[in-house]
Amino acid sequence: MKPVRKAVLPVAGLGTRFLPATKAMPKEMLTVVDRPVLQYVVDEAIEAGIEQFVFVTGRNKGVIEDHFDMAFELEDTLERRGKDDALATLKRELPAAGTVSFTRQQAPLGLGHAVWCARHLVGDEPFALLLPDVIIKNEKGALAQMMDVYGNHGGNVIAVEEVPEDQTHQYGVVEVEDAGSAGNVYSVTGMVEKPPQGSAPSNLIITGRYILQPSIFALLEKQETGAGGEIQITDAMLRLMKDEGFKGLKFDGTTYDCGSKIGFLSANVAYGLDREDLGAPFRKAIADLLG
Repeated sequence: MKPVRKAVLPVAGLGTRFLPATKAMPKEMLTVVDRPVLQYVVDEAIEAGIEQFVFVTGRNKGVIEDHFDMAFELEDTLERRGKDDALATLKRELPAAGTVSFTRQQAPLGLGHAVWCARHLVGDEPFALLLPDVIIKNEKGALAQMMDVYGNHGGNVIAVEEVPEDQTHQYGVVEVEDAGSAGNVYSVTGMVEKPPQGSAPSNLIITGRYILQPSIFALLEKQETGAGGEIQITDAMLRLMKDEGFKGLKFDGTTYDCGSKIGFLSANVAYGLDREDLGAPFRKAIADLLG
């Protein structure tokens, strides 16, 4: 069983739900407190042991490349002004040379197509796929929890969580054969993207974290367009499931969908309250606002 060392992060989306803020600023670089949403996701991957990052970008995403590069003028200015803490933060979060790669998704053809665009940089290795607008808050990151499952079972691993049954039509939902078990690891037997209300096979939804075998690239190459005229990763995973096992991990943690305004605002509140330097005054400010 090969180790998982690489991660794919599809960051080519337009971020239309956050216009006009995302007209010139990638949605992945919007900040939760004082750090880009994307940085939280990268940190989760680093904690899980990921060594190489493949960003699938699009037009007007150059600022993402700049964020993961040195900023000579800024660092020089900070050093000359004695801003040691800020300088240390920049250097601590700078990826090691050669660990970050970028490739282009020239057309918005879906998540499956974005993953396929990373095929040459991933090669014949299992890889993690992390959706960059989903933050999962927990002492131990969701991907690190998934790595434990992968170490025990191999194959493919999907992060899942429970939602109320009247919300399942909004998500990708998995079918599992051992839903009644007391554990948090399930054998996945099916998936359906946004099933009609009342028809979902379970209330376990896919939550933006995957560990996938490289055999999915050959399937994506021949994958026909699905919902929305896009190449769907779910369709390819269903085909892969016929030959390879899939596990679903009901992870520990709280999910914030930063692709939605409510999720983004909630993340700012949750992370702000959790900060030692901000929590107490922020709590008071919120109490004052609420009257």
